[in-house]
Amino acid sequence: QVQLVQSGGGSVQAGGSLKLSCAASEYIYSNYYLGWFRQAPGKEREALAAIDPDGITSYVGSVKGRFTISRDNARNTVYLEMNNLKPEDTATYYCAAKDRDADWYRGGSWGQGTQVNVSS
Repeated sequence: QVQLVQSGGGSVQAGGSLKLSCAASEYIYSNYYLGWFRQAPGKEREALAAIDPDGITSYVGSVKGRFTISRDNARNTVYLEMNNLKPEDTATYYCAAKDRDADWYRGGSWGQGTQVNVSS
């Protein structure tokens, strides 16, 4: 069974930084694509960043240059480091895992979510 356990998050002022963590089972970590998403109240869930099994990363434009996805192979953990946070970054953040051919939303597995609040 796929397990993704998130930690981190919290409240910060605009311009501040936070780091989210997502611990995965070893099989998932080694073979799946891992991604970070967020969902703000009243909005659809949006993709932010992803990292493939080879460590290649991708980002959406709104967070590129501010957010960094990385992995710690010794801990089977993927991180999302968020810098220069803005009030519009306030949302519930989720990590997710999928295999190469799956769709994130229809075939992926999800962490429990963690809240990030950015005040102005």
